[in-house]
Amino acid sequence: MGIQEVGNGELGLSGIPLGTKNKYKRMNSELREDNDDVLQQQEDKRNSTRKYVLACAIFASLNNVLLGYDVGVMSGAVIFIKEDLKINEVQVEFLIGILSIVSLLGSLGGGRTSDIIGRKWTMALAAVVFQAGALTMTLAPSYAVLMIGRILAGVGIGFGVMISPIYIAEISPNVSRGSLTTFPEIFINVGILLGYVSNYAFSGFSAHISWRIMLAVGILPSAFIGFALFVIPESPRWLVMQNRIDEARAVLLKTNEEEKEVEERLAEIQQAAGLANYEEQPVWRELLHPSPALRRMLITGIGIQCFQQISGIDASVYYSPEIFKAAGFEDESKSLAATVAVGITKTIFILTALILIDKLGRKPLLLISTIGMTVCLFSIGVILTFFGQGSIVIALSVLFVCGNVAFFSVGLGPVCWVLTSEIFPLRVRAQASALGAVGNRVCSGIVAMSFLSVTRTITFGGAFFLFSGVSALAIVFVYTLVPETKGKSLEQIEIMFQNEHQSQIRETELGDVEQLVQNKTGLTN
Repeated sequence: MGIQEVGNGELGLSGIPLGTKNKYKRMNSELREDNDDVLQQQEDKRNSTRKYVLACAIFASLNNVLLGYDVGVMSGAVIFIKEDLKINEVQVEFLIGILSIVSLLGSLGGGRTSDIIGRKWTMALAAVVFQAGALTMTLAPSYAVLMIGRILAGVGIGFGVMISPIYIAEISPNVSRGSLTTFPEIFINVGILLGYVSNYAFSGFSAHISWRIMLAVGILPSAFIGFALFVIPESPRWLVMQNRIDEARAVLLKTNEEEKEVEERLAEIQQAAGLANYEEQPVWRELLHPSPALRRMLITGIGIQCFQQISGIDASVYYSPEIFKAAGFEDESKSLAATVAVGITKTIFILTALILIDKLGRKPLLLISTIGMTVCLFSIGVILTFFGQGSIVIALSVLFVCGNVAFFSVGLGPVCWVLTSEIFPLRVRAQASALGAVGNRVCSGIVAMSFLSVTRTITFGGAFFLFSGVSALAIVFVYTLVPETKGKSLEQIEIMFQNEHQSQIRETELGDVEQLVQNKTGLTN
């Protein structure tokens, strides 16, 4: 057996070449290529999953455009409705506020409905009911018919506002759940901005025509919801509750990047659903007589929803033209143009929350938001009470109203819905979230229906001093009662509340033991 020199200068035994293209190097190259292919497939899977979940969150949030559009458009449309239908201020307050009050019926019914027919079809029902209401309002020949349309629209909005955050929270991966669950609030802000733009765009028509066009445009987003039903899946957690495990697994495979994570999440959901199925008492009885852990969840969820509205955001949005008039605006078109600036500010800053909520966390954003709102609301009160009217007062009023909605959009606006969609256990999530939405809508209705009457009694400045006081209480509430849920699965959050209660019991028992020991020591001495 001789040693030969191969053509490339390297030696081989018995004529076997050991060059750069020998079979061992080819195997290494093929392994690297295989690894690259696997990594590329994993990256493609991650990108595909993210895009799919993003599309689901967007389509699920379309109903919230309807609420936002109504809030924005009514601030200007009511000026022309008042002129066309010859209604007084009390009727105006009732017209604006009734939607929030009636929407609580949709929110109450939405929780139970979504447990029966599913999250997806509850969103479809919301769109249909709202469309019927919007069409009735557009064609209304009188104040009475206008109110009927307003009631229908309110019920539809109640369904939609309650179910969207729950659906998104239930399909989203843990790492992006916070940012994705802010989408409904983002779309509310987009709707508000579109409403303001619509006011300005159609204000040049006659009083009889302009408000009808403004309201008719609100029907358009509902049409896209029909298309969305062919894209979005049902919630995997609802499917597990219906014992449709294979369908739930198929949805989780589409919405999670790792197959291992899918099985872990499915096991968690099945365990939570199993506990739900073993519950002997009905959900509403459990809500009326909650366990200590559930009571803490209800206080946190309903409390933050109420603070979102009684801090006066709807007054700033619904009645911004009147606020600017109190500051010195005389031209209606300029006043409506200023409201567009409010809408733009609100929309821009909600995007900030989208970026920060899964990085900074829920609680820090809420604290920043409530502190900033308190300062801005107090400043508006000072300006409108002590500075009279004039160009400087107008500029400062627009600045601080925009500042108020900016701080609201960074925290209290979106985070409130994120929290109430993720802190409740699976067995009561839909109906407990519905209670939070009811509190939100009731407080919104009270503010909207009483704001003008309150300002006549204590002035615009006095009303904003009142709102700043409520916002200051919200700071205390957030600091003491709101936990951080960033990065935790929905099932882990439930365990966190239960463990917190158990640790409080252990601390109490430990304190009792220490006190008993001290008492015995004192007696011995």
